[in-house]
Amino acid sequence: MNGTEGNNFYVPFSNRSGVVRSPFDYPQYYLAAPWKFFTLSAYMFLLISLGLPINLLTLVVTFKHKKLRQPLNFILVNLAVAGLFMVLFGFTITFYSAMNGYFVFGPTGCAIEGFMATLGGEVALWSLVVLAIERYIVICKPMGSFRFSSTHASIGIAFTWVMALTCATPPIFGWSRYIPEGMQCSCGPDYYTMNPHFNNTSYVIYMFSVHFCVPVVIIFFSYGQLICKVKEAAAAQQESATTQKAEREVTRMVILMVIGFLMAWTPYASVALWIFLNQGADFSATLMTIPAFFSKSSALYNPIIYVLLNKQFRNCMITTVCCGKNPLGDDDVSSTASQSKTEVSSVSSSQVSPG
Repeated sequence: MNGTEGNNFYVPFSNRSGVVRSPFDYPQYYLAAPWKFFTLSAYMFLLISLGLPINLLTLVVTFKHKKLRQPLNFILVNLAVAGLFMVLFGFTITFYSAMNGYFVFGPTGCAIEGFMATLGGEVALWSLVVLAIERYIVICKPMGSFRFSSTHASIGIAFTWVMALTCATPPIFGWSRYIPEGMQCSCGPDYYTMNPHFNNTSYVIYMFSVHFCVPVVIIFFSYGQLICKVKEAAAAQQESATTQKAEREVTRMVILMVIGFLMAWTPYASVALWIFLNQGADFSATLMTIPAFFSKSSALYNPIIYVLLNKQFRNCMITTVCCGKNPLGDDDVSSTASQSKTEVSSVSSSQVSPG
């Protein structure tokens, strides 16, 4: 065994030398140099400093500008709420713990932090799935003419929270558990042990299949079909400048969506799966720390991709920050593509194009 397992922790360091201590009671500087913990705290401070105002501003702008209270934008607001969950209940705790070199809030605090961080991350993930399904149905029209209403948005939001709770809640009640991971400054599900008392094996299989593989398949299928549909419409009307613009904008948005998703979750999921499949294998604390902390950046770039690249949100944000004035002089918050009669841009710009 190349790690040390306790009642509520697993430290990726052999205790043959007798230096391993509980990550709830002692600094873990035998796992990594103190400067690495300081670097983690600085990184978390950066995410807090940027993620909190961007996500909060998204909520303020939406409630302040009536024109933004459209069904599709409710999903974007849900993304911002998920980001705030991660920032307020996950990043702040991780920042303070990294400053001290260990998880200072004890096993109960670990369970709370792990639950909140997992909940926020899963709400964001399933919100992306709802967005993917919405864009596929509206643009590709597999169900014929379809209007995404407030009722559909409400059902979609409720779905994201139900799915997130089915992922984040089980470890609280004994199906797996939340323990410190990596450098022991943040908590997540137990991928490290096969403790029969917590049925970790079945939970990890469930989590990877339902809460990673399924979203990946849905997102790739939906956006793949969307790109093909946009290209078909553009090919049918080569002379339409608005169609060409819609193709470029949607393609750019889709590429950023897929890249953002893969950058946030694939490294973390891959490393966690490797650790799970290689129980007892020797690995450094930083092996899990880097992808775990990198996945937290989704709370920052989600609003950048899904909100700041949306022309309506972008202009309303600028107007709000600048006390009612837009120094860029662009007061047209609706995409010019929304007036096109093509199959692609006949949907409102807030549904097709980011800006």
